[in-house]
Amino acid sequence: MTWTPAVAPSTPHRAARPAVRALGPAGGHAHVRLTRRGRLVVLLTLVTLLLAAFSLGRVGTQASPRSGRPPALLAQTTVHQGESLWAVARRVAPGQDPRAVVMRLQDLNHLDGANVYAGQLLLLPG
Repeated sequence: MTWTPAVAPSTPHRAARPAVRALGPAGGHAHVRLTRRGRLVVLLTLVTLLLAAFSLGRVGTQASPRSGRPPALLAQTTVHQGESLWAVARRVAPGQDPRAVVMRLQDLNHLDGANVYAGQLLLLPG
């Protein structure tokens, strides 16, 4: 009896891939390929850094006074009984156009309309 080794079934041979070497700075350029997910990660990182930079920049410009009082440059007045915003504007700035003063009072005091009530404190434009 003769012994014969078992032979694996024949499989098609694949062409051998050539060895690829990344060349360093002395030997050429090393190419970096980013996958779609890698590009997304880089983009999200850059957007996050950009938003953080803008947020930090805005924090410094929106500093408010530590006390609850208005800044020293602005005067304030109290609305008298029966007085409208128009009357307040004429009282605090008699030589100016009341329409412009009313608009400035609304902006400065964050008023939605012309309604004011007796005893309300209003900041006056400097």
